[in-house]
Amino acid sequence: MNRRFALKATLFAGAAALITACAPMIDDGDDIVDIAASNDDFSTLVAAVQAAGLVDTLKSDGPFTVFAPTNEAFAALPAGTVDTLLKPENRDQLVSILTYHVVPGAVTSDQLAGNKLDVATVQGQTVHINATHGVKVNNANVTAADIMATNGVIHVVDTVLLPK
Repeated sequence: MNRRFALKATLFAGAAALITACAPMIDDGDDIVDIAASNDDFSTLVAAVQAAGLVDTLKSDGPFTVFAPTNEAFAALPAGTVDTLLKPENRDQLVSILTYHVVPGAVTSDQLAGNKLDVATVQGQTVHINATHGVKVNNANVTAADIMATNGVIHVVDTVLLPK
């Protein structure tokens, strides 16, 4: 377990170093969790973050870029998937899925515009971002971009991203 943590910490630090242009953070206002919790469209995401024990992490300094799936995105998963993931015995799988939606650093849509790139997630795998015609993350469309938080930025996606 300690080796896994050390490896992930090293990967996260390396990924953060690769993101050279970070958006300036807001000095006052709400963090990522506060923004998600204040929007009814993210109630499933907030419940999942709570069940996974990631609230404190996503309230920390960051910065983070979060590709936030809506309730509709979670509802599009096969029947029973969300309920199964929220069970305590499936916490590791839930953590893996949720951290796959998070990239170290605060990356705004203008920094992505016109690019295709693979970016390491906090989970450890990469997501493919195609920002040549709108912004897609793997097979998900970014439907709202650049929701600025005190500790990063949120981009709303219409599909739950699943690690390979």
